[in-house]
Amino acid sequence: MDKGDLLQDHVKHVDITSFDSTDIIEAMREMSFTARDTARAADILERMITDDECTIILCIAGSTSAAGCMKIYSDMVRYGMVDAIVATGATIVDMDFFEALGFKHYKGSPHVDDRQLRELYIDRIYDTFIDEEQLQICDTTIKEIADSLTPRAYSSREFIREMGKYLTENAQKPDSLVQTAFENDVPIFCPAFSDSSAGFGLVKHQDQNRDSHVCIDSVKDFRELTQIKMKSPVSGLFMIGGGVPKNFAQDTVICAEVLGEPADMHKYAVQITVADVRDGACSSSTLKEASSWGKVDTTYEQMVYAEATVVLPLIVSYVYHLRSWQGRESRRWNSIFE
Repeated sequence: MDKGDLLQDHVKHVDITSFDSTDIIEAMREMSFTARDTARAADILERMITDDECTIILCIAGSTSAAGCMKIYSDMVRYGMVDAIVATGATIVDMDFFEALGFKHYKGSPHVDDRQLRELYIDRIYDTFIDEEQLQICDTTIKEIADSLTPRAYSSREFIREMGKYLTENAQKPDSLVQTAFENDVPIFCPAFSDSSAGFGLVKHQDQNRDSHVCIDSVKDFRELTQIKMKSPVSGLFMIGGGVPKNFAQDTVICAEVLGEPADMHKYAVQITVADVRDGACSSSTLKEASSWGKVDTTYEQMVYAEATVVLPLIVSYVYHLRSWQGRESRRWNSIFE
């Protein structure tokens, strides 16, 4: 098989506006196990949306964007269900920005010869394929954006806004998360921004501009997101996966206290994960465990142990069709940094 044979059938992103999951969520509420947990998670997200004081922070780790959930996230921003985003660099750059440039993720298989994939410059995410040569174009585009900026230290939020601005004139796919967040003034933070395709582009930029260049300040990220938390009397976390985005968003409560402006724990929290709780890792720590650190209140918290591509479309379609987001006031948190 050649490269063209393997990169034929691209992943299509689910549209939560095209179906109404209300009935199935209502039915799951009367069931047990993960079904009931999923219904309660949908209820908590709905509570966040209807709480006029609540700032909703969407946290994304893992590869759900490449797997078909990309439009869910941009729709959550478009319909006012999200006020700030914390994500991995791969989610924002290698998946979302990558597709905004006109490239695709392809249906593949885990049962392939990975040595052959390497020879063909095809990268694999379980059963999903990416063209490595196209990903390198993404790297180069990040470099071009960095080259166009005044040399200084930027938070990832600032740099991603520049990516969104770039897409308003150059996007081949107009409904990306990066562009939609830019247009709706929703800040995106990637605390480990260089752990992605962006890292390669920024390394190229710095290598060619060693004395004066753009760099990403992760401490500035932490301070900026904490500023949002300190100005939010109520906050809620909707977390896909765990890792750095989860802990980064949770830690803003502690950071506010360190800065001498104590903030309330996150009032609402949902985490969708398949991580095992027994290994003590951050990604698998429960929301109740986070409460012991003073990060998350336990009145409205729900762990959902499920693979996110299965339950996420149901939850977000449910809250979309309840229409409580209509008329919700936009927080526009970027404005506090201008």
